Amino acid sequence: MRLYLIRHAHAPAGDNDAARPLSERGRQTTAHVASFFRHNGNLRPGQFWHSPLVRAYETAVALEAGLELDVPLVETDGLLPGDDPLIMARRLAEYPTVHDIALVGHEPHLSGLATLLVRGKANPVGFHVKKSAIICLRLSDKVHGRSKLPRWRVAWHFCPELLSAE
Repeated sequence: MRLYLIRHAHAPAGDNDAARPLSERGRQTTAHVASFFRHNGNLRPGQFWHSPLVRAYETAVALEAGLELDVPLVETDGLLPGDDPLIMARRLAEYPTVHDIALVGHEPHLSGLATLLVRGKANPVGFHVKKSAIICLRLSDKVHGRSKLPRWRVAWHFCPELLSAE
């Protein structure tokens, strides 16, 4: 099973944090990222789980459309910026490994979650997930000693700055 940790695309600052939509730059970056992965086939989740915040939802919608997928988009608790990564780690541990999952969320939650899944503890944080970046993790057959959570391995880490501006 693969897990794709995706940070939402750029959204302008605003008074109502939950309702901030993607900016034009954020929409363009997401379209560019989706096009790249549509052609190389390395991002094919069976579901998108996204936070309740508008910018995460819009990022998930744009990726699903740009990848030409027809998969569920599920608003999911435990993906907000300040949520405890352990909540999502436990949820993933109970999830059947039938489909790859894309989690679309926020910092600092995604960095803490990636660190927890790979190292078995959320601190000190070992990742920084930039806007529109993706970390792909693969589920291993091992568990972390103290937490007993499944151990994940980093398959790849993508930053949109790696793409040319063509």
